[in-house]
Amino acid sequence: MPKEIAKWDPFRDFSLLRSEMDRLFDTMLGRYPRERAEGLWSPLVDVEETKDNIIARVELPGMKKDEIKVTLINNMLTVSGERKHASEEKGKTYYRIERAYGKFQRTVELPTEVVAEKAKATYKDGILELVIPKSEKAKEKEIAIEVT
Repeated sequence: MPKEIAKWDPFRDFSLLRSEMDRLFDTMLGRYPRERAEGLWSPLVDVEETKDNIIARVELPGMKKDEIKVTLINNMLTVSGERKHASEEKGKTYYRIERAYGKFQRTVELPTEVVAEKAKATYKDGILELVIPKSEKAKEKEIAIEVT
């Protein structure tokens, strides 16, 4: 089965780089993150590689599984959705609102070729965990050494 060639979109890469740099500077300078100020936010993602799998964990506290969408195309993992803000009640005064609400989309490139059809996703305690098997050609293979 031939591998599908993905078209490179340099503007998408620059946009992702800029948002990551903005987040880095906001964190370093103690500023209120720009994503929240604009009604957008981006969940935190950890990606781990084991012998047979790629494991991605995404922080999505307070969300229901039907509010989350996961896609995997050409080793690009995308998690998107929307966390809705509870409607404000009359008579309440808010002194601080720091939790992020609104639409989000987070895309990360996986470090190796995977088998998307065999991916499994679980969601527990606000953490979405994706276990995605590596393709056979991406797995480490041991070569036997013959003594002559």
